Amino acid sequence: MADPVRARQPRGQISARPASEAIFKPGRRGLSGRGGVGDRSEPKPPPTRTRRRLRGDRGSAILEFTGFLPILLLVGLAVIQLGLVGYAFEQAGSGARAAARAESLEPGTGEGAGTAAMSDWLNADVDPGGGDLVTATVTVEIPTLIPFVDTGWEATRTVTMPSDD
Repeated sequence: MADPVRARQPRGQISARPASEAIFKPGRRGLSGRGGVGDRSEPKPPPTRTRRRLRGDRGSAILEFTGFLPILLLVGLAVIQLGLVGYAFEQAGSGARAAARAESLEPGTGEGAGTAAMSDWLNADVDPGGGDLVTATVTVEIPTLIPFVDTGWEATRTVTMPSDD
């Protein structure tokens, strides 16, 4: 039998029953009628346009993320590459200072001291000079993140120190 309260409502709109019409049904939690806890006796209303449209938008967030992901990865790789460039310049400066200091104290020890002052995994060329002013030049090849790509980037630092002789 149709509910007279609901029969007057247009399709898609639901009104709650008045509290006076609420009926307690044994074996169920809560009162019967729309909105009662555990009441599954009445069917759900038909989906409205908003609900239909929302269902059609499922998965759009993951599609937007996958479109943005390559850009995000490129920015991340560029930040890491910039860090490697800074690290290479810092290591070249440390190696040049160590080479110039060691060469000024004892000639012939600058190259070993410059190489020892830098990370082993960097390809470096240490050239300690001689004379009254010791000038050490260190050139470090900047590593790249992309394999099989040789950019030819180099970090060069030169340090001059007076000789103790």
